[in-house]
Amino acid sequence: MSRQAREISRTGLYHIIFRGINRQNIFEDERDYEKFLEIIRETKEKIEFKIYAYCLMSNHAHIFVGEESIGDISTIMQRILTKYAGWYNKKYQRSGSLFGNRFKSQSVERDSHLLSLVRYIHQNPLKAGIVDELSQYEWSSYNQYIGKCNGNIIDTNYILEMLSENREIAKDTFVEFHKENEIEVFEIGDSRKKTNEEIRRIIIKMLNGEEPHIIGTMPKNKRNEIIKKLIEQEGFSIREIERATGISRGVISRIK
Repeated sequence: MSRQAREISRTGLYHIIFRGINRQNIFEDERDYEKFLEIIRETKEKIEFKIYAYCLMSNHAHIFVGEESIGDISTIMQRILTKYAGWYNKKYQRSGSLFGNRFKSQSVERDSHLLSLVRYIHQNPLKAGIVDELSQYEWSSYNQYIGKCNGNIIDTNYILEMLSENREIAKDTFVEFHKENEIEVFEIGDSRKKTNEEIRRIIIKMLNGEEPHIIGTMPKNKRNEIIKKLIEQEGFSIREIERATGISRGVISRIK
């Protein structure tokens, strides 16, 4: 089956996510994170584009990108990921693909989503239980927004000017905004969606013949363990799990 063409954004704005193949780590130590950001900086010198937010996690990353010319997003990400994968493979003496499939992208078409998307990206390490405060996480753009670190990768003006024309007020508002839990889930699905029956059969196999709805009756720890597997191992979206199991979206979001 041929791959579905990537959706082109009318605004030039994209939420990008990429993962390590088989969900393996793509960042092992501090130098790996630094190198990836260096490659972004070098790529920006050759191709004109903006980055409005990023968060690099151990086995995946989120980047909010604005392209200057229509269709540049594929070239931008291919250059970044190919160069980093080559460097990573040489460093760790490995071969083969580093990233699972191609990167995923979702066009961002509405201004009302911009601030929520930035918050969603920055709150990844908080929701993963890695830090207690966003400023403690070194490998996201949050600290550049609030002035705790310098850098030339992020265009902070675009987002901060939405909050206030006064820079200091904008920063304070930005911090307060990020203290609120982002309930919107900016998931990026695969180009080919599994049918409800395909999802049902996969879950039944995982449950050794039991129907998916049985998950909702299980003890909380067991229920949560299975839902995490459906998300992390099978790549199911919250909506897909909700439809298959009958467990509410809010509960699944908290488990995730």
